[in-house]
Amino acid sequence: EVQKLNQQLEEKNGEIQQMINQPPYEKEREILRLQKTLAEREKAQATSDVLCRSLTDETHQLQRKLASTAEMCQHLAKCLEEKQRKEKGNSDDQIPTERSNQVFLQLLCLLDNETPLQALICNLQEENRMLKQKVAHV
Repeated sequence: EVQKLNQQLEEKNGEIQQMINQPPYEKEREILRLQKTLAEREKAQATSDVLCRSLTDETHQLQRKLASTAEMCQHLAKCLEEKQRKEKGNSDDQIPTERSNQVFLQLLCLLDNETPLQALICNLQEENRMLKQKVAHV
């Protein structure tokens, strides 16, 4: 193992001697190449950092917007429920509540799903469930 390490040391010394014996212009060319590579990597890293910050900011903005939209939907559903109660009296109290719950569940489906197709499927499933409840009630 010591012999192996000595051989590796000799190889490294040989490489160092080659670098030392190189003409100065080749050393400078290598230094310039390495500096250029470093500059390119730093530029790429800076661009990546800017994009990450931008995406993070956009994500936070969208989350705030989504939260406010969900609150607004809940508020509108409650307003609709109150309006329907006033119009129909207390005989059909369950239907407005079910409707507001349906709107809220649809919103949750939209939040949970990544594609419009999945959201549409979720909406249709919820509508189907609501229709089954109404049929059972009738």
